[in-house]
Amino acid sequence: MEELARLAGITVRTLRFYRERKLIPPPRREGRIAWYDDHHLARLRTISALLERGHTLNGIAELAEAFDHGRDVGDLLGIGAPTEEVPVRLTPEELADHFAGEVTAENLAAAMDLGYLGTDGDEIVHVSRRLLDVSAALVQEGIPLAEVLDAGRRVREHAEALAGLFAELIGRHAPEQDLQRLRPLAKSVVEAELSMALDRRLRKQP
Repeated sequence: MEELARLAGITVRTLRFYRERKLIPPPRREGRIAWYDDHHLARLRTISALLERGHTLNGIAELAEAFDHGRDVGDLLGIGAPTEEVPVRLTPEELADHFAGEVTAENLAAAMDLGYLGTDGDEIVHVSRRLLDVSAALVQEGIPLAEVLDAGRRVREHAEALAGLFAELIGRHAPEQDLQRLRPLAKSVVEAELSMALDRRLRKQP
C-alpha cells in the first residue's frame, strides 16, 4: 500500500479513503499480504486526473461503477473489427477531455448500451473514430451529450431499417455474397437522400 501510494503521488490515508469509497478495486490477497498491481495504479492516476478536470469524488465513484460494469470490448466489436469504422482507444481522462463536463455515469452507461463504448482493462474503446469526432463536435456546439446519444439511438433505428431494405433488395436480385461488394451503392443512395433532405430543410428556414 505504501509503494502504491508513493507511485500514485498520494498519501496512504488518501489511498485508504479511496478504497473505502470503492473508487479502486480491492487488492489480490495471499494470506495476510495484499497485492496491488498496475491496474490499481492506473485507476489512481485516473482519479487524480479527473479531479484536476473538476470532477467530484461522487461523480468519479459513479463513473468507476459504470466503467467496471460496462461492456467488454469483445462484446462491442464482435468477432471482428468493423469493416470500415476505425475503433479508438481512450483513457478515461481523454474521454473527459473530448466531452468536458458531459462525461457522467448516465451518459457513459447510455453510450455503452448503445454500443459506442466498451472497456479493455483500464482503457475505453470507442467503436468509431468518425462517431467520436462528430459527437464531440456537436457537444462543442452546445448540444448536450445526452441528447446527442439519444439522437444516435434514433439514427441507429433508421440505419438498421435502411440496411435491411438494401439487404433484401440485393438478396432478391443478386447473390447474397454481393452485399459487401454493393454496399458503396447503398451508402451513396442514403448520403444523397440525406443531403437533399437537408437542402429542403434549409430552404424552409426564414
